[in-house]
Amino acid sequence: MKVLRACTRGSAAAEFALAVPVLVLFLAGIAQLGVLFAANAGLQQAVGEGARLATIYPRPDDTTITTRIRKMSFALNATYLDAPTLTHGVANGVPYLDISLTYHPPVNFIVFSGPQISITQSRRAYIN
Repeated sequence: MKVLRACTRGSAAAEFALAVPVLVLFLAGIAQLGVLFAANAGLQQAVGEGARLATIYPRPDDTTITTRIRKMSFALNATYLDAPTLTHGVANGVPYLDISLTYHPPVNFIVFSGPQISITQSRRAYIN
């Protein structure tokens, strides 16, 4: 009677072949997360620049503020960037300007595309 011995040749290659797709998707997810963090930082910088510009004297018009926001949008692709929203108002007798900016980056995981997401940053600048 012959006993079959367990043959382990090639088992490392089989395990590697099973683990690599999961590892690659995990690394792609981390890269996409980095892209989203960079986009959030770019939005925050652009909206902050618009708010700083709105507070200087003499106060610039809305077109100048919008132009500065678009110019200072660090690490953002202009095709996925909405137009800045500028809303004027008064709170407790003090005029203000609300600035809002939205970005819709594509989420791509090498093999498939992720869900559509939107990143929005807002800032209120009190003006005189």
